[in-house]
Amino acid sequence: MYNMKSFHHTIIALLFFTSGLHAQETGLVKEADLSYLKALTKAVLESSRIYPGQIISKDFGPNNTGGILIRPGGRDCYPSFWIRDYAMSLESEMVSVMEQKHMLRLAAVTQCDQTWVTRNGSMVPLGAIADHIRIDDSQPIYFPGTYDYAEQGNKQYGMTPPYDDQFFFIHMAYFYVKTSADSKILLQDINGMRLIDRLETAFKVPPSRQDNHIVYATQEFRGVDFGFRDAIAITGDLCFSSILKFRAAKELAVLFEMMQNKGKAAMYREIAAKIKKAIPGLFSDQRGMLLASTGKSRQPDVWATALAVYLNVLEGDVQKKTCRFLADAYKNGTLSYHGNIRHILTSDDYNNSTAWELTSVDKNTYQNGAYWGTPTGWVCFAIAKADFPSAQKLAKEYIDDLQKNDYRKGKNYGAPYECFYPNDYSQNPVYLTTVSCPYAVFKSAIKFHGP
Repeated sequence: MYNMKSFHHTIIALLFFTSGLHAQETGLVKEADLSYLKALTKAVLESSRIYPGQIISKDFGPNNTGGILIRPGGRDCYPSFWIRDYAMSLESEMVSVMEQKHMLRLAAVTQCDQTWVTRNGSMVPLGAIADHIRIDDSQPIYFPGTYDYAEQGNKQYGMTPPYDDQFFFIHMAYFYVKTSADSKILLQDINGMRLIDRLETAFKVPPSRQDNHIVYATQEFRGVDFGFRDAIAITGDLCFSSILKFRAAKELAVLFEMMQNKGKAAMYREIAAKIKKAIPGLFSDQRGMLLASTGKSRQPDVWATALAVYLNVLEGDVQKKTCRFLADAYKNGTLSYHGNIRHILTSDDYNNSTAWELTSVDKNTYQNGAYWGTPTGWVCFAIAKADFPSAQKLAKEYIDDLQKNDYRKGKNYGAPYECFYPNDYSQNPVYLTTVSCPYAVFKSAIKFHGP
C-alpha cells in the first residue's frame, strides 16, 4: 500500500524543485508586468474553456464529454481538445483539480487499445494518445490536419501519430497527482487497464534506440517529433521528442516511488539518465546549439535548445556555452522579434527559400520562420544564465507586444497570437500557450516544472 508520509515528503521536494536559477536571478519581469501577464493568461484560459453542452462552432455539436475541456485558444480557433496544448499550460497552475481529472480520464479512455491502419495507410499503434479529441462524440483523432476519424492519417503528417502526445499524457497524470494528492487514481481501472499501466504503455509507443532510449524516425515510417512543427518533416534521432521523454521518465520514476515500487522507479531514472547523457553528444553543434535531428531538417533548434536548459538536460560548461550563444543571438537580432521566438535563427535558415529543410508551408509563415511566444519563457530562462539584463529586456519586449495588441481591447486586436511575422502576417488570435508557457517560467524561479 502507498505510504502517505512518503507522499508528502515527495510533494514537498517537488514544490521546492529548482532547475538552477540562483536567487539573484529571479525577477525576469517586473511585478506589474507579471500581474498583467497573469490576468491575461487567466482571461485566455477562460476563453479557451469549453463548458458541458457548449457549442463553439457551427460545424460541431456541443461538448458532450461530461466535463470542461480546454482547447488551444479562444475565438474561432481549434474546436477540439488538444492534449499537447493543454498539457503545456498546466504549469500556469490555473487549471482546477476537477478539470484536470476529467481531461486526464478522457485522454486515457481514448488511448488506442488495438493497433490499426487508417484508410490512408498510416498506423495507429497500441498505446497511442490522440493528437486531439472531438468534443461532440469524443472520437480520438490521432493525426494532425483533420477532424474526420475515418480520413485521418496520411504521409503529410507521418505514418504514425506524433511522438510528443504520449509524453504529454504522462505529464498530465503526473501534474494531476502532484496537485491533487490523489495517487489512488494510478490504480484506477480505465477500460480494463490501470492508469499507471496506460502511462507505461504510452511511454513505449514512440520508436526509440535500444541503447540510449533516444526517440527516432525514419524517412519511410516517420512520426511528427513535436506538434508545434507538424508541418516540418524531421527524421533521424529526434532531439525535442527525446527531451520530452527524459522528463516523462523522471515523472514516471516519481509516480512509482509514490507506489512504493522502487524497481520501476530506478528503471525510469536510469532511462532518464541515459537520455540526458546522450543528448549533448548527438545533437550539439560547435556553438552549443542542439540540432533538431540527425537526419532530414538537421538544423539548430532554438526551442529544443532552450527547453533543454530549462529542464536541466544541459549542464556545466556545455550549458554555459549554450546560454552565452543564445544571449549573443538575441543581441545580434537573429533570435527574436518583439519578444517572440523563431524555431530557427534567421542566420540558420536552410536556404533563401525556407527556414526548415523540408516543410509544406511558405517561408516566414507558421512553423517555417514566423515568431512564437510559446518558447519565450524558456529562452529568457536560458539567456538569464549568461546575460540577465538581456533576458529581462527580451521578456519586457514580449510583455510590451502583448499590451499593445491585447485582444481585450476589441475585435481588431488579437494578442496573444499563435505566431506572427513583421509583414503583418499573424495566425490564430487569443492563443493559450503563447501566454501560459512564459507565465509559468516568469512567475517564480523555484516553482515546480519537473521532478
